[in-house]
Amino acid sequence: MGTITLAEAVKLKSILTKKVHELSSELQRVAFVQVEKGEDPKPSKRLLTEVDTELEDVRKDIRILDKLVYRANIDHFLSFKGEEYAIVEAIELATQLRARAATYKEFAQAEKEEIQYGYSDGTTVYRVALFEPEEYRLKAVELEKDAHKLSNLINAKNYTIEIDFDDSKYF
Repeated sequence: MGTITLAEAVKLKSILTKKVHELSSELQRVAFVQVEKGEDPKPSKRLLTEVDTELEDVRKDIRILDKLVYRANIDHFLSFKGEEYAIVEAIELATQLRARAATYKEFAQAEKEEIQYGYSDGTTVYRVALFEPEEYRLKAVELEKDAHKLSNLINAKNYTIEIDFDDSKYF
């Protein structure tokens, strides 16, 4: 059996998922033909059973790849800001950092104080930020940098990990 890097496995999973969609469409196309009454149907270039078998083989390979990728993401660790993270945890942390940065960007765009119209007759109502928007802009920049750094560490780590999978059917 061959080996591939974890990074190659992630890319291959994407390719196989696309192949499943293509084979599913082909399965629908080869399953039926239009014929005039009394005429014999002309079969497609590939038989329904051939396409179905290939589809199931690809689906099985996806399941195997998933298992291997999940295992590697749990068993391998990387260091970030003085802490050790399993890859799966690092992936989630990068996602959370990006979400937090997005929230902080919204805060950064807020006005420190703005008049709210239509709330009350004769009384002026203000919306007042209980924070400094510029501070949150700077925090957002730092969070995005951290997310990028962490993503780069994950990608680099993915090229160092090998898993047992024969990709010769696809490459």
